[in-house]
Amino acid sequence: MRAGTAAVVLLAIAQNTTPVDTRLAPSAVVASDGTGDFTTIQAAIDAVPQDTRADRRWIILVRPGTYRERVYIQREKRFVHLVGVDPARVTITYDLDASKPGPDGRPIGTFRTPTVVVDADDFTAENLTFENASGPVGQAVAVRLDGDRSTFRNCRFVGWQDTLLLNRGRHYFERSLIAGHVDFVFGGATAFFDRCRLHCWRNGYITAASTPIESRYGFVFSNSRITGEPGVLTYLGRPWRDFGAVTWIETDMSDVVRREGWHNWDRVERERTARFSEYGSRGPGANPSARVPWARPMDVAGARAATVRSVLGGADGWDPRQGPSHIFGANVVADPLPAAPSARSPR
Repeated sequence: MRAGTAAVVLLAIAQNTTPVDTRLAPSAVVASDGTGDFTTIQAAIDAVPQDTRADRRWIILVRPGTYRERVYIQREKRFVHLVGVDPARVTITYDLDASKPGPDGRPIGTFRTPTVVVDADDFTAENLTFENASGPVGQAVAVRLDGDRSTFRNCRFVGWQDTLLLNRGRHYFERSLIAGHVDFVFGGATAFFDRCRLHCWRNGYITAASTPIESRYGFVFSNSRITGEPGVLTYLGRPWRDFGAVTWIETDMSDVVRREGWHNWDRVERERTARFSEYGSRGPGANPSARVPWARPMDVAGARAATVRSVLGGADGWDPRQGPSHIFGANVVADPLPAAPSARSPR
């Protein structure tokens, strides 16, 4: 059911937000209290037609609430735009971890734990919290991305180990928060993180890239910041596979970042192949002279070359900044830190 433009404007005013483009009315509204078209996000996804396209996006507005469900956006559901009114008031959560038994009685493993799986191309999300609430029990993914050209703005990704699995494709994150403990941004995809915050719950590793050798870039963090709980120490990353690539550009690093910066995953041979670099790091965690000697230096030319367009453009010239953005909640900020999953969902 496509709501009218007037309803969009009234809703935005009621939530103290402003739609940038009032022509982009929601195609469906999800409300757990029954006041929308659907009570679950998955039901709204199931209703998405298969004839969507760039100029005919399917916009799903999610009203405030905690949605305890697993969500799967299948490959045929392209150009879905999932929009919450405030990331602190709209949470999609579940609590599968890798040790949980599957139908065969064996542990399900990391890749079957995600709260949300995006298998479709051209997915966009705004103003939402994606959470795996398992807590410190091992691998437990909040979001798994298997499609191409995903965009997330003003979102929060909350977990412990393996919070965000970027499995394949190209993805853009803007002004979002990713919180975790071990390898909480991992995978073989190419991703650009623009003005994001990475928060560390405990000692660990922020990234675990498995970038293919043929990919020039893996994970690029630009104008972002790294924070953590008191006394925590973290590595910027370790190579999950031989050619893992991670770059930090002009990022503010608190004292949670270890002096040496990077870890080799106890595989000395990966020191020759891993592609880890920094440029313009600042703050007490920025210590170029103390970094491991096998990290690759980046000069000003390399930093300037690592733009959103050059990192994500690919053969189709994709630039996520050119599409519709901030339909609701242009002034909402995802930065406020939620409680750690273990505190909210004790096991």
